[in-house]
Amino acid sequence: MNKHKAKIGKLYEHPISGNIDTTKLLHALEHYGATVDMNKQHRALIHLNGKEHSLALSHRKELSKDAIVSMRHFLEEVGLTEDKL
Repeated sequence: MNKHKAKIGKLYEHPISGNIDTTKLLHALEHYGATVDMNKQHRALIHLNGKEHSLALSHRKELSKDAIVSMRHFLEEVGLTEDKL
């Protein structure tokens, strides 16, 4: 399993993982074709398969559990599910 697949796979873990590094996750998403734009409101705008998701970036470099659930729903919507990685 490559590191990008493993990083995105962590979003689908139960119970929700509390240590997903935001930077590494964004790089993994880019590997799977996403474009990521950073805005001045400290958010990452993720564009993938014609859809957009806004991800709040915290000062801790890890995603909150709410952000993980939100990302999971976005990835399911664009068809990037664990079984398709």
